[in-house]
Amino acid sequence: MSGGARLQAAIVDLDGTLIDTVGDFELALNRMLADLGQRGVARAFIERTVGRGSEHLIRSTLTEVGAAQSLYDDAWQRYQAHYLAINGQCAQVYPGVVEGLQQLVQAGLKLACLTNKPGAFARPLLAAKGLDRFFAHVFGGDAFERKKPDPLPVQRACAALGSAPARTLVIGDSSNDARAARAAGCPVVLVNYGYNHGEPVAAAGADAVIERLDALDVGALHGRA
Repeated sequence: MSGGARLQAAIVDLDGTLIDTVGDFELALNRMLADLGQRGVARAFIERTVGRGSEHLIRSTLTEVGAAQSLYDDAWQRYQAHYLAINGQCAQVYPGVVEGLQQLVQAGLKLACLTNKPGAFARPLLAAKGLDRFFAHVFGGDAFERKKPDPLPVQRACAALGSAPARTLVIGDSSNDARAARAAGCPVVLVNYGYNHGEPVAAAGADAVIERLDALDVGALHGRA
């Protein structure tokens, strides 16, 4: 982070960064699998698989249980119905998230939530957990032609926020967020408690790794940005 200009905005991931949603995924996926007459999947599989979008999650789940990919369309429809029915019921906001978002807003940053989760899932979840009030924009994985780790969603979010990439902080929990941010020209900070595909988050190449969102030193970032 260099160049002498203050940060203008922040782009924040959802699953694994703001909210622990593995319980929701577990419930919806296993209900979907039961409908299809398939065995269930374990939480550990879900934790290392989420983050690349629902399409990837469902296809990976079918592979995990040995089911044919020809079931995908039926699986997607069932998964979508189950997820919408239980969205947020087994999800918890991580400690320090509300305080961290408040600190970002108080520092004068405009915020966007950018997630690979479908927008129809993301917006009601943020509202149910009282986090929607912090964000000027919410972009789901179906908002743009490509998903993270492609830089396009980050670039489009920067444009919507009216901020230059070099002055827009990306906050996430995985290499997807780090790769997208780097390719878009944004600084990036990762939390160490989320879902990074079973890999050490410290190896993802972020500017910093933090234990809680409210541990982010916005003043220091302003000074370095």
